[in-house]
Amino acid sequence: MTASECRAFLLTALLALLSTEASAQFVRGEKACRETRGQEKVRACSDALDNPGLSRIKRAILLSLRADAYPASNEGCAAAAEDLTQALDLWPNRDFNYLQLLTNRSSVYLKCDPLDPRALADADRKVALAPGWVTYQQRGIVYFNRAEYGKAIQDFRKSLSFKVDSNTLANLGDTLNRTQQYADAIPLLTKAISIRPYPNVHKAYASRSEAWRLRGDLDAALQDANAAIKAAPSNALAHVTRGDTLRFRGELDAAIADYNTALTNEPNYSPALLNRGLAYEKMGDLQKARADFQDAVLKLDSLGASDVSGRAKETARARLAAYDSGAPQPVILPAPTKVTTETSVPTPAIVAPILTTPLAPANAQATIKQGRRVALVIGNAAYQKAGELRNPRRDAAAVASSLRNLGFEVVMVTIDEPREKVIARLRAFSADADQADWAMVYYSGHGIEVNGQNYIIPVDATLKTDRDVQFEAVPVDQIMASIDGARKLKLIILDACRNNPFAAKIQKTGTRDTVAMDTEGGSIDTRSIGRGLGEVKVKGASLVVFAAKHGQTALDGEGENSPFTIALVQRIATPGVEINKIFRLVRDDVMEATAGRQEPYTYGSLPGREDFFFAAK
Repeated sequence: MTASECRAFLLTALLALLSTEASAQFVRGEKACRETRGQEKVRACSDALDNPGLSRIKRAILLSLRADAYPASNEGCAAAAEDLTQALDLWPNRDFNYLQLLTNRSSVYLKCDPLDPRALADADRKVALAPGWVTYQQRGIVYFNRAEYGKAIQDFRKSLSFKVDSNTLANLGDTLNRTQQYADAIPLLTKAISIRPYPNVHKAYASRSEAWRLRGDLDAALQDANAAIKAAPSNALAHVTRGDTLRFRGELDAAIADYNTALTNEPNYSPALLNRGLAYEKMGDLQKARADFQDAVLKLDSLGASDVSGRAKETARARLAAYDSGAPQPVILPAPTKVTTETSVPTPAIVAPILTTPLAPANAQATIKQGRRVALVIGNAAYQKAGELRNPRRDAAAVASSLRNLGFEVVMVTIDEPREKVIARLRAFSADADQADWAMVYYSGHGIEVNGQNYIIPVDATLKTDRDVQFEAVPVDQIMASIDGARKLKLIILDACRNNPFAAKIQKTGTRDTVAMDTEGGSIDTRSIGRGLGEVKVKGASLVVFAAKHGQTALDGEGENSPFTIALVQRIATPGVEINKIFRLVRDDVMEATAGRQEPYTYGSLPGREDFFFAAK
């Protein structure tokens, strides 16, 4: 049941309850309160609430109606939440209508802040009062909005144990997409689509389209996007879903037409503006791209602080900063319509002057003010027990050349060295870092997460058991410690989340315990071995950049370099763009080149009192 359907049901139930006791004055006031909108509705409901003779139930009805009229602003959310809190206090029974009031208040909290703990508290209360398919589904939605996907999956599965519902199936499929479980998401979404009637079938088609795209099948993605539009011709989400697929395929005119349709039907739909800007940029029309990004920032600012709007604003602002730099924008080729392998993607040659040419004198002079900068670059390709990687040697060489031309005073390079030499390099580099303002480590090669700890894997590692990792690999914590003495900025870049042959063959020696999992129930080894690298905690003026976000595997490039390193080298010398925006540009370029299959991620934050630039202006 949708939110609007729930509200309609509540109002119908309440009015039926009141029909025998409602006074003519209340009926007139309630009618005006119910039939008006916006500020007029607020005034009408407030006037009706001024009647001192209202019963508790009548007052609760009017408060819930007024709550629905407040704007989606911080002040509006606070006022709506207060009205619904009063309505809950007035409502005499812990019945369906009471639960719906809790749902409405939880929705208000989510609207202004998806992380508001009060939304989850209301959802927990509903589950405690009436555990069932509706309450578990609604709490799953709260967890989804909080990006607590493992808990959302558990609640959606619990909801389905009570009743197989198309919305819940689609919600579960969408959540599995977020955790890269595309093969599991597709059959669930297919089942949701098969249940009729299903008013929101376009959403399930859009989610399945996303799953196909992220599996590398843009043909199937386009087919489902077409089905979403056929089911809901005026729906903005459906048109943006198809527009995104067309943009990744390089069909830019058709993509822009879909974004235009989305904006015609929903003028404030910021994803359409943002993604149309990306399409114009790929087309080379930076004037129109700039206008869309500027408009997107304005619209996103009005939405308040949410995780989604925050990420979108970062993209728009980074693009605008890149345009302001005056530097030419990288050319990103269309993604393949159907991948031939799940572990790599076609990649072009790097086109970046910084590879061979130092910064222009004016930029070099401005960059000196960034202080003394040092870097250690590690490339591991020739693995003795896991075969050779295509890209790391060239990736390391490209990054090292770029850093030297950016004015880094020390650039230490190690290629295909065994563990002991890597540790010796870290020890030597630590002394340089202690005398530097910036200290940076770049790594390209295999990495692994074991039992919550991240490691880079030297070329001489065998890793027969999980216990061998601590003796044969190098902890990322040790790399972080090596640069801890830098005065201003500590930066680690890890292109190390590749599809890992070690993970499949390592013998696990830990006992098996039942633990909380991303999917409901089950056991895993206490010495767990993760897919990709795991999340990291960063303190102080530090950044840790993953080529692919935690739990995701990075793609190898079928050309000379990985898609991540191509984006990094092509963006790193953009003059006058501070470092957080640089990594946002890198993230978006990688996603564009891989049709969203790989999403780089940055951990940590920098003090606001100073901006950091690879190339100042």
